[in-house]
Amino acid sequence: MKYISTRGQAPALGFEDVMLTGLASDGGLYIPESLPQYSAEEMKKLAELDYPSLAVEIVRPFVSDFLNEAKLQQIVGDTYKVFRHKAVAPLTQLGTNEWVMELFHGPTLAFKDFALQLLGRLLDESLGRRNEKAVILGATSGDTGSAAIEGCRACEHVDIFIMHPHNRVSEVQRRQMTTVLADNVHNIAIEGTFDDCQALVKASFADQSFLGEKRRLVAVNSINWARIMAQVVYYFYAALSLGAPEKEVSFSVPTGNFGDIFAGYIAKKMGLPVKKLIVATNCNDILHRFFADNSYSKEQLAPTLSPSMDIMVSSNFERLLFDVQDRNGEQLKLMMEAFDKTGSISIDNNRWQAVKVLFDSDRSSDEDVVSTIKQVSDDCSGYLLDPHTAIGVKAARTCSVDVATPIVILATAHPVKFPEAIVRAGLREPELPVWLSDLHERPEKYDVLKDDMKGLHGYIQSTLNL
Repeated sequence: MKYISTRGQAPALGFEDVMLTGLASDGGLYIPESLPQYSAEEMKKLAELDYPSLAVEIVRPFVSDFLNEAKLQQIVGDTYKVFRHKAVAPLTQLGTNEWVMELFHGPTLAFKDFALQLLGRLLDESLGRRNEKAVILGATSGDTGSAAIEGCRACEHVDIFIMHPHNRVSEVQRRQMTTVLADNVHNIAIEGTFDDCQALVKASFADQSFLGEKRRLVAVNSINWARIMAQVVYYFYAALSLGAPEKEVSFSVPTGNFGDIFAGYIAKKMGLPVKKLIVATNCNDILHRFFADNSYSKEQLAPTLSPSMDIMVSSNFERLLFDVQDRNGEQLKLMMEAFDKTGSISIDNNRWQAVKVLFDSDRSSDEDVVSTIKQVSDDCSGYLLDPHTAIGVKAARTCSVDVATPIVILATAHPVKFPEAIVRAGLREPELPVWLSDLHERPEKYDVLKDDMKGLHGYIQSTLNL
């Protein structure tokens, strides 16, 4: 399988090079040239598999030029055996045809473990073969950082630098990153927003000269195709568990960067009978404004009870726009350049109406979040939602979804990571799992830096003695 850039000017690459490259040389994002297709009969066979076996089947076509069958099975098996629920991604029923898919049973209690536990192992396999060292530079609004660190802390060939916005992530999220004291793990608090951190990452990938010739820069943010690929699996797992291919299934997805829900779009294009994909956002609602009003435009960022979605610009949205623009890279390039200049774009109305056949969207305030957490707790014997998942539940119940169609809300994080929202809902603060019970006593290590690319690069050079 070959991968092409959304902006049409970069060479097509195989999976390994795409994984190591991250952002394409023309500034675009890589996407498969074509997608594997699954018939109804093939999906019936997939429905018989447990999660790791299903992951092998779904991932295989994307990595066939990189891993043989035995190595793929080993890496996938190692990835999901660290999850603490036998089903890996269990479904919990909230109401008639309403289900929560719990994606928080990995090492860092967030959905990003699904992709980053896999990506860390894939990177180490690739770099070991090449006898290379890599520098991972990432930005996090909360959960990506800890999941990336946990996935890469044991990698022999990687040094990882993760930036988070200073004082803008929850304490549990910060401590899950900063209490990992491995020699190859480096945490940085940037005096700014998540978007400032993301901009530093993109600028660093555009000019990697600060690393010299002995190291390569690797992205673990959701711009890396390997992450999208891994997330496709749980859409298949949920839909097949609820009756696909005979039944259509809808999904409500809390999303800021558009990566998680784009995986659902890919699953749909691979043949999975997805009826609706609901984009669930907080008041930082650039995605909702696009799907509601055909307006993809920057606005001032506001801190919320759902900080992992406090994002002004959705990095992965470009991948959908590429498809919407008939995969015309040159046209997409001009559109993104216009967005960079003006901070606002829209698409042709006919194309927008076509997109809305599959996608719907909703926006939640902090008050909506708190009331949804309380309502679900009252209705479902004390079942707790984290604030992001609450946004997904509210969106599922707000948007016009056929009541005969099962709807799955993606539970993106464990509620213990966001105690403020739980307490504001009038509920008792959740306790950390036993294996994390001493998190608040563990020593932390991180540095605070200004939002400055030269200072960041100097910090990395000094840390690595380059």
